[in-house]
Amino acid sequence: MTAGADTTATGAATPATGADPTEQSRAARVLDRPFSLGGLALRNRIAMAPMTRQFSPNGIPGEDVAAYYARRAAGGTGLLITEGTYVDHASAGTEDDVPRFYGDEALAGWRAVADAVHAAGGAIMPQLWHVGVTRNPGSGPVPAAPPAGPSGIDLDGSPKGEAMSGADLDAVIAAFAQGAAAAERIGFDGVELHGAHGYLIDQFLWDRTNRRTDGYGGDLASRVRFAAELVAAVRAAVSADFPVQFRLSQWKANAFDAKLADTPAELDALLAPLAAAGVDSFHASTRRYWLPEFDGEDLNLAGWVKKLTGKATVSVGSVGLDKEFVGPQGWAKDTASTGIDLLLDRMERDEFDMIAVGRSLIADPEWADKAVTDRLGEATPYDVGMLRKLA
Repeated sequence: MTAGADTTATGAATPATGADPTEQSRAARVLDRPFSLGGLALRNRIAMAPMTRQFSPNGIPGEDVAAYYARRAAGGTGLLITEGTYVDHASAGTEDDVPRFYGDEALAGWRAVADAVHAAGGAIMPQLWHVGVTRNPGSGPVPAAPPAGPSGIDLDGSPKGEAMSGADLDAVIAAFAQGAAAAERIGFDGVELHGAHGYLIDQFLWDRTNRRTDGYGGDLASRVRFAAELVAAVRAAVSADFPVQFRLSQWKANAFDAKLADTPAELDALLAPLAAAGVDSFHASTRRYWLPEFDGEDLNLAGWVKKLTGKATVSVGSVGLDKEFVGPQGWAKDTASTGIDLLLDRMERDEFDMIAVGRSLIADPEWADKAVTDRLGEATPYDVGMLRKLA
C-alpha cells in the first residue's frame, strides 16, 4: 500500500527534481515529508478533506467522480479522503445523488476511483457515513425508513425519528464493518469513519442527542461505547496494517459552539476507548485550524488528540481561504490564499501530522503542488459557485 515518494528515510522526501533537500523552501520541507499510517506510506503531509459533492446518480460514482479525485492526486495531494458514502443501512442517508459504499455497481465505480487515484500517484480512503436523525424523512434509497438515532432527538433537542434498538445498533455496526472490508477488497488504502458534525456516531457521543438509559447512554464512558464497538468491528474486518481513521469534532451542524469535552481530561476519556478499539489515526475537524481548543495552551483539537493518545492526527479548518464562510468572525491575517505561515509553524513543531484541505482543493486541483513550491499566489481562489460543477 505504498503511494508516491520514496519513504525509505525518516526525514524529508527526496524532491522529484533531484535537488539538494537543504535548498527546498520551508513549505516543501514541512509539507513534502513522507508519513506512514499503519501499512500505508504517504508521499507528503497534505490530505484532501471529505466534502459532499452530490454527483453520483443513484448513489453510483461515475467516470467524472474518478477524474475529479485523480486530478487532485495528480496535483500533489498525498491522501484523498472521499466525500461521505452511505453504509448499507436503511436509514443511513438522505439523498440519491450522494454516493453509497455498497452494492455491485457502486463498488465497481469506487474501484475505478481508487485505480485512477493510484495511477496519479495518490492514496485514497473512503469516508463511511450514517447521518442518523438528521436524515430527511421520505428520502434516500429506502424512502419508507424513518430517521433513526440514539434517542429520536434532533440536533436542536426536538423529537425526530426513532430511537434505535439494540438490533439496530448491531446492524449499523455490521454495515460499517462490511463497508470497511469492501474498501480493502476493492483496493482502497484505508478507511475513515465519520464520527463528527452531529451525524449518527457523533449523536451517540453528544449528551444533547443521546438520552439513552441503557449501556449506550448516560456518562461519557457509556456514550462512547457504540463508537468503540463500531471501531472494534471495523478493525476486525480488515487487515492489521489497513489504516482505520476516525473523524471527530466538537462542533455540529448549526451548533458551532457545541462541546463533547470541556477539558483535556474529558477529551482523554472520549478518545482512550476509541484508540484502544483500534483507531490508527484521528481526523480532528475544526472550522479554523489556528484556534486553541482549550484555555491555557495553544494546541488545536488535533494537537490535543495527538498529545493525549499518541496517535497520528490530521488537522483541518479553512486552510487557504481568504473570506468568512459562515458563523462568527475568527480570521487570522495569513489564512489568506497566499499565506500558510501559521500552518507551517504548527507543523514544524509536530503539533499534528497532516493537514486536510477542503474548498481550496475544490477551487484548484494543483493546490498541493503550488503550496510546496511557494506558488500559492497563483492558486485559483475558492468561490461557492464551484460547488455546482465537478471540475
